[in-house]
Amino acid sequence: MANIKSAQKRDRQTKRRTLRNQGVKSRVKTLRKKTLTAAAAGDQKTAQETMKEFSSAVDKAVKKNLFHKNKGANLKRKVSHALKGAK
Repeated sequence: MANIKSAQKRDRQTKRRTLRNQGVKSRVKTLRKKTLTAAAAGDQKTAQETMKEFSSAVDKAVKKNLFHKNKGANLKRKVSHALKGAK
């Protein structure tokens, strides 16, 4: 545990941000799984809707620097290719 007041504050901030970031990353993973399972099941309507949500969530995560912009693009590309292959 830090002894200096400013270091204690930074520790509290880091813990808060880590929890928030974990939630965002978890949401991205969940939406990715939903999209891929819908595509594999042949449910195009649900797959398209969840793809839209997934893409938006990834873009927001990239904007907040939770993912590098190239990683965000790669995630969207892989899911998009999976949707095209499922048609």
